[in-house]
Amino acid sequence: MKYSPFLFLIGLVILIVSCNPVKEADRKANKNKITEIYPESPFDSLQAKKAIGYGKATIKGVLSTKQKSSLGIKPLMAERVYGTNRTVSLFPVTPYFEAWYDLRKSKENKKTHVFMSQTAYRYRIDVKTDEYGRFKFEKMKPGKYFLQAMMSTSYGHSGQVHTGTGYTQYGNINYYQDKTYYSDQHERIEKFIEIDKDGIVVEVNLR
Repeated sequence: MKYSPFLFLIGLVILIVSCNPVKEADRKANKNKITEIYPESPFDSLQAKKAIGYGKATIKGVLSTKQKSSLGIKPLMAERVYGTNRTVSLFPVTPYFEAWYDLRKSKENKKTHVFMSQTAYRYRIDVKTDEYGRFKFEKMKPGKYFLQAMMSTSYGHSGQVHTGTGYTQYGNINYYQDKTYYSDQHERIEKFIEIDKDGIVVEVNLR
C-alpha cells in the first residue's frame, strides 16, 4: 500500500486534538461550572429601610426539622431536631425581594444559583436561636417578612467493610466487618409571615 504523508499528518492532528489534556480540562470545567444570576429589577434601599423600620410587634418562634432517611425523605415518626445556636435571618418582602424569590423558584438548580445583590442582602435582621431552637424578633412594624435559616443534620447507615483475606486449604476467604457511616444533610428552612397590626405577637414554627 502506498504511503501518504498527507493522510498521516491529518491522522496525527486528529490524535493530538482528541488527546489534548487542556481541552479535556476545559470540558470538565464547563461541566462543573456554576452559573450565578441576579434579579434584573432595581433595588430600592429607601423602600427596604422603611419596610424594616421600628414598630411594637414581636415575632417569636422555634426552628426545627426532622431527620431525613438515607433516601432523602422525612419519616412521619422521625425525631425532631431543634436548631441550637443557629442564625435566623429576616428580610422585608419588597418588590426586589419578590423578584429574587420568583427567579429562584423558576431558575435555581444544582448548576444555577440565584443571589440577591450585596446591598439588598444587607437589609436584613439576624438573630441567634437558643439551645431549644427558640428565636425572637422584637420592635417590628406591620408588614410582610421572610424568615430563613440553615440546618445541618446527619444520619447513620450501615455497610460492610472488607478487612482482609484468609488462606485455607479450600481456597481464599474474604473477611468483612459491619461499619456505620454518617452522612451530613444541609437544609434551607424558610417561611413567609405577616404582621397585620402593630403591637401583636406573631408565633411561628420555622420547620
